[in-house]
Amino acid sequence: MPASATKSLRVAVLADSDTRWKWGALTAQRVAPSGAGFRLDGYLLRGRATPTARQLAEVGVRADSLREVTGIEFLRAMTEESYDILVLALVGGGVQAMLHGLRNAWGSGKRPVVVTGYVGVVYEKLADGLLLRHGADLVLANSAHDADRFRAVYEGVGADASSVTEVALPFLGGEPYTGEHEPYTVVFAAQPSVPDSRKDRTYLLGRLIEHARKHPEREVLLKLRSKPGEHTTHIEELPYQKLVQGKDLPANFRLVYGHMGEVLDRTDLLVTVSSTAALEALHRRVPTVVLTDLGVREVLGNHHFTGSGCLASWDQLDAGHRPAPNEEWVARQGVAADGSYATAFDAARERIAKLLDRPGGLPPLNPYYTTETAPGYLPGILARHHLGPDGAPLPGAPATDKEPGPVRQIVRRAARGAYRHGVQRVAPVIRRMGEL
Repeated sequence: MPASATKSLRVAVLADSDTRWKWGALTAQRVAPSGAGFRLDGYLLRGRATPTARQLAEVGVRADSLREVTGIEFLRAMTEESYDILVLALVGGGVQAMLHGLRNAWGSGKRPVVVTGYVGVVYEKLADGLLLRHGADLVLANSAHDADRFRAVYEGVGADASSVTEVALPFLGGEPYTGEHEPYTVVFAAQPSVPDSRKDRTYLLGRLIEHARKHPEREVLLKLRSKPGEHTTHIEELPYQKLVQGKDLPANFRLVYGHMGEVLDRTDLLVTVSSTAALEALHRRVPTVVLTDLGVREVLGNHHFTGSGCLASWDQLDAGHRPAPNEEWVARQGVAADGSYATAFDAARERIAKLLDRPGGLPPLNPYYTTETAPGYLPGILARHHLGPDGAPLPGAPATDKEPGPVRQIVRRAARGAYRHGVQRVAPVIRRMGEL
């Protein structure tokens, strides 16, 4: 039996938002070699989307330790602590910066297996995001469809594609849908940035409210990702909570928060523009609709669902339409509604176990982007994380030798509040002025 399957493993997850923490922590739990003990240390990258205590509680994933860090503080921690597995649950630029920073910090010495991937559906910036993640030992693809695309991108630029490993979304689960509830419940899964215009978001909200009026026997829920002032993976300039203010709402219409899985427990029809919640619902065989009202467009992400059998409009839903998913499409998307989910992470676990037992340890990290392959792109990405072209901290990088004092914490909270006010209040006004 490999040593990796018998010893207690230490796993670290670095995440930059609530959804990426959820993905990273659950991924860490699923890819750890079977039979091994497990300690999970969480690191939250300080920034605009650093999750609040409420968001972390809603995610429901527990860590043995959890602390907020800057990128430089994290790199220092990785030289002071010894881990077996490291999951980088970050936006692409963050992954690339950490890969170079870790390469500099670790050199040719002992290091953990480094894993990264995507939180959900990959429908934009495919090449950009993938190449920024290249260099990790495992780049996880959430479906067979994604695995094929990922390998094609890497091979197309001459990069090593052996890191691409097919898995599934780590947060799928729950009991399969068995039939209608009393009352019949329709849930609209809102997204922070899709659609992004006031006109389109107001339209969707209006149709949802109208559906509740037309079907008073149904419960109609607007499932929200965050409360005003909180940030998620994407910036939300126009929260539905604000758009709904002052509207005459029917008694069977409600706004809800909470864990998506718990909401799906009582859902009879899941409606969305392109949320990953659609895949969660399909996994449980909950009837699912991806809206076409605003068109089927790449900018909305709903183009990803062409061929799914789930595309429909509010007019069709108002008339009683029930979607029938295409089973072949569902299987290709890693939804695993056929019961194969239990084995979806076997290949990743086996691969990590082999890397942990590799004679002589692991070689230095080797990202595709270097100052030779991308001299006009990489230095800027690294500089945003206070790293030089060689991955070493730049002079004047934020202090890393102590926790922020009370004054610094107050200033930081004020700065975050000002940033969020600018995003949610000032920026939309400036844009509207520019459209006059």
